[in-house]
Amino acid sequence: MRKVAIYGKGGIGKSTTTQNTVAGLIEMGRKVMVVGCDPKADSTRLLLGGLAQKSVLDTLREEGEDVELEDIRKRGYGGTWCVESGGPEPGVGCAGRGIITSINMLESLGAYDEKEGLDYAFYDVLGDVVCGGFAMPIRDGKAEEIYIVVSGEMMAMYAANNISKGIMKFAQSGSVRLGGLICNSRAVDNEQEMIEKFAAKLGTRMIQFVPRNNDVQRAEINRKTVLEWNPEVPQADIYRQLAKAIDENDQFVIPKPMEIEVLEKLLMDYGLMA
Repeated sequence: MRKVAIYGKGGIGKSTTTQNTVAGLIEMGRKVMVVGCDPKADSTRLLLGGLAQKSVLDTLREEGEDVELEDIRKRGYGGTWCVESGGPEPGVGCAGRGIITSINMLESLGAYDEKEGLDYAFYDVLGDVVCGGFAMPIRDGKAEEIYIVVSGEMMAMYAANNISKGIMKFAQSGSVRLGGLICNSRAVDNEQEMIEKFAAKLGTRMIQFVPRNNDVQRAEINRKTVLEWNPEVPQADIYRQLAKAIDENDQFVIPKPMEIEVLEKLLMDYGLMA
């Protein structure tokens, strides 16, 4: 079973990218579990047709420790297993604890056992790696392949560089590696070329360029992934390409994050900083 985590700046489109990629893998015949690691518990919404799934933490709060595996996971599109970690009550506790609790519980209940026949476990992780809880998937070896969703915007690239620092730190004592960058385009000038250069400086590659397309929003309004909503549109092929690129990827590296001055020079070279 391959263990994959999707990181990136908040609002960059990690959940949309993850769910559409998973739909592509399902179309290829892969068996996948998606674990949402965001307190908003919206990482599996498109795979579940908009269904608001009760999170692991909510289930524990309501039912105590006597929880069965079927209480915390649901079948989604194409047989995908969907789990939402959830978070603490607003203003109380650390959201990262939900990830730790959820993954430990999934392990203890046998969600990752061979009999489940999973090809992939995907973790859709909130924001930047600045908290031990959100770093857990890479810190404790729960995820071994990391893909960073980025765009040509400065803060998205800054976050990707920061996440690379976290990967580099934990790679020294574990098996976590960076599998590449996914550019979720914001239609910035020279964006594709810039992200390719950015990836090269990190020692990796841009594994897929995802252009802006309103079909993504149309599918989301219909509570579906693009591949389920309309498998014939060009954007569906983009996600198929991304799924195939991940499935066939064998280039995993310890990234080489850059100093902020180097990142700023890259942005200036492409005309984003006057």
